[in-house]
Amino acid sequence: MKPATFKKHRLSIIAVSLLAVFASAAVQARKDDMDVDRLTNNLNQLAADPNLGVYAQADQALARDAISQLAQASSHDRPHALYIAQRRVDQAKAEAQLQASQRQLNQADQENAQLQLERSRIDATSAQQQLDIQRMQYQLAQQETQRLQAQGQAAADQAAQAQAEAAQARKLAAAQSKVAAAARRQAELAAKAAKALRAQMQDQPAGGGK
Repeated sequence: MKPATFKKHRLSIIAVSLLAVFASAAVQARKDDMDVDRLTNNLNQLAADPNLGVYAQADQALARDAISQLAQASSHDRPHALYIAQRRVDQAKAEAQLQASQRQLNQADQENAQLQLERSRIDATSAQQQLDIQRMQYQLAQQETQRLQAQGQAAADQAAQAQAEAAQARKLAAAQSKVAAAARRQAELAAKAAKALRAQMQDQPAGGGK
C-alpha cells in the first residue's frame, strides 16, 4: 500500500471513530435530557395535582434542586445524580400522598368528633324532652289522684249523708209507728167505751125514768 493511500485510510478510520464518539455522546446527551425531562415532568405533574400539589413543598423543592444538579452533572457523577434525583422525586410524591392521607384522616376525625358532638346534643335534647314528658305525666297523675281523692271524699260525704238521712228516716218511721200504735189503742178504747155505753143503754128498762 502506498504511503499516501495508507495515510488517507488512517485518517478515514480516525474520522469514523470520532463520528462514533460524537454520535455516542449525542445519544448519551439525549438520554440525559430525557431523564431530566422525565423527572421534571413527574415533578410538575405532582405540583399541578389539585389533591397533592399543595403538600410536601420542601420535598418538592429538594427534588427540583436534585434535577437541576442532574442536568449539570458530569458523565462521571451522573449515575449518582440520577439516583438522587429519582429518589427525591419519589420521596416528594410519597410525602405528598402521606400528608394528603393525614389531612383526610384529620378531617375524618374532625367530622367524626363533630358528629359525636351533634349526637350528644341530640341525646341531651331528647333526654330533656323525655324529662319534660315525665314531669308532665307526673303532674297529670297528681291531678288525677287529687281528682279521684276529691271524688272519693264527695262519695264518702254522700254516703255519710245518706246514712244520716236513713237514720233520720228510721227514727221518723219509729215515731210514726208509735203514734199509730197510740192511735190504735185510743181507737180501741173508744170502741170499748162506745160498746159499753150501748150495752148500758140497752140494759135500762123502757120508761124507767117515770
